[in-house]
Amino acid sequence: MLSKLINILITLVFSFGIYGAGGLVYREYTLKQVCPQILGIPACYIIMACLIVPLIAHLFSLSNKVYFIGTAIALTIATYGTMSQLFGIADCPNTSNGIPMCYISFCIFLTLVVFKWINIKMTKA
Repeated sequence: MLSKLINILITLVFSFGIYGAGGLVYREYTLKQVCPQILGIPACYIIMACLIVPLIAHLFSLSNKVYFIGTAIALTIATYGTMSQLFGIADCPNTSNGIPMCYISFCIFLTLVVFKWINIKMTKA
């Protein structure tokens, strides 16, 4: 029962992340230069891929490796963005309330990793 609830929560967190990243991807696509670049690719595009691929792995019970690789890549980017924002090295795009989106991405991907880890531990027990 609790495992099913965690699965639903994981899906909801992914949905929230895709909704938020989708708006940013759209702004980047139409306005350009909204997202920081990583090797010439807007970070928001990479984050969106790191939301969609692990979500598919989660929904269709594919390999946990795919799930964790995707979320780990995004968590690494979000951690770097958060640290850069905190130390004034770089600026992350902000929400309409002024909250840096890298902070939100960090929380989303950390939550996804922790929830999946708990889910795996519960199903093995």
